[in-house]
Amino acid sequence: MGVAGPNADVVNFTEYIAKNLKLYELSNDGMKLSTHAQANFARGELATALRRGPYQVNILLGGYDDSTKKGSLYFLDYLASCQKVKYGSQGYASSFCLSIMDKECRDGMSEADAIAIVEKCITEIHTRFLISQKNFMIKVIDKDGVRVNKFGADPAET
Repeated sequence: MGVAGPNADVVNFTEYIAKNLKLYELSNDGMKLSTHAQANFARGELATALRRGPYQVNILLGGYDDSTKKGSLYFLDYLASCQKVKYGSQGYASSFCLSIMDKECRDGMSEADAIAIVEKCITEIHTRFLISQKNFMIKVIDKDGVRVNKFGADPAET
């Protein structure tokens, strides 16, 4: 789950969702929700919170489902809309990244091709965005789980 927004909302919402998903798993004999079900649960919680004290969070929720043998990515915004997408980006520089992804992304890409597209996005951010962000982290989600593919220096070391 990649989340953007004010720090307090990000921490509170992500911890709430993570703990409730874990509670579901423990209450149902270890059965985990699919990525689709997780996205819809998060959307429902955003919709409920929208009426009482909204979270200002935008979410990219991705995962790999063993039942379908496919990965999926969902975009959720702070107004509780949920959309399945092939690629996504958030924040101020997302217009730069989304234009590159629109042009470059295609079905059946290899992991190396996808990482090359993300590296193009990072290069474009360095070129055109007003904030100089040196460190980026690329995470890969597949049937083997989540792993980090670094780009630039390690963000934890700076």
